Formats: sequence, C-alpha cells, structure tokens
Amino acid sequence: MIDTGALIDKHGIISYQVDRPELEAILQELNEVLSVDGAIVEFGCYRGTTSLFIQRLLDLHKDQRELHVYDSFVGLPEKAPQDISPLGEQFKAGELSVSKKEYILNFRKAGLKLPTIHKGWFDELKPDDLPDEIAFAFLDGDYYESIMVPLELVKGRLTNGAVVVVDDYGNQALPGARLAVDEWCDRHGLTVREKSSLAVIRTG
Repeated sequence: MIDTGALIDKHGIISYQVDRPELEAILQELNEVLSVDGAIVEFGCYRGTTSLFIQRLLDLHKDQRELHVYDSFVGLPEKAPQDISPLGEQFKAGELSVSKKEYILNFRKAGLKLPTIHKGWFDELKPDDLPDEIAFAFLDGDYYESIMVPLELVKGRLTNGAVVVVDDYGNQALPGARLAVDEWCDRHGLTVREKSSLAVIRTG
C-alpha cells in the first residue's frame, strides 16, 4: 500500500480548495479500489491538485487506466435554491475560475501524463464523454445540480466495488452537496459514509 501522507509531503498541495485530511482520504479510497476494473473520473478539477495526486498514485502502482476530468474552466455556475446558505455568501457565479491552459501547465510542470480533459458544463455532457466503466469517481461540484448531474451520469457505469467520493458533504456553506448525495443514495438504496467532510459511497 502506498503511503499517501508521504506522497503529499513530497509534492505539496497547490490550491486551498482541498486540505490535507481530505486529500489523504481521497487517495486512501482510491488506493483501496485499484483492484476494481474501470476508469477514474473527476468532476470539478480547479487547478488540478487532486488530479495530480491521482495520477501520481496511478504511476506509483504502474496502473495505466484512464483518468478523465470534467470542468467548465469558467468558475462556478449560478446557485439553485438548495445551495443558499448564509455561510456560503463568498461562493458566487464565476468564482474559482481557472483556465484549461493553467490546468495543463500544472501537469507539465509536474512531469505527469495529461488526463483526458472535457471542458464544459456537466449538464452539457453526452454519453460518449464518459468511459463505459468507472471504478472511482471524485465529485467536487460544490452545488446541488453540479453534484446531482454527475451522480446520475456515472450511475449506470459504476463497476462492482466502485467508489464515489463527493467533496463538501460536511460543508455547511455548501448545503446542496449533502442534499444531492442524500437524495441520490436514498433513490438508489446506497449508503453514504462521511470521512473528513467527504461523502464516501461504495457500490458493492
């Protein structure tokens, strides 16, 4: 098993949108699912911190599976009613905007293989934009619709034993994330476990 803490110490975190406990939790969950068939997908990649560490972990395991990332690269969309919270007033449309060029540059600087990058809003994605089989999905869409849409997109593609990890499940400033996860899990008879403010959902 790869020491994920040592991996983070070696390379460092390049953005404030993910903290060390969250990143360690994400990588630990990925570590445990690498025996499962399927690609890895990430919805909401910002500057690429999580993407970089996912690729580093794959490289250490000599795992050649595909990594697909999805982002608008123009920042946050408008909030839905489910996302309104007095604690989250700093989250506004257009915030957290990072260009695709900067994202790619961060991979180049790290000397890592680029993932397959899909630019656009999640609700504009077509079935062919996703791999047929998914072993691990990380969702960091912040808002209700930006979590619910990817959850529905990946549902029929998750292989037996696949894991879905959703950021901001425990973040009161972004209540839509928890609401989307809870509704989706109730609808599909799945159990959610909270870990370092993340939702962890196992499919088998």
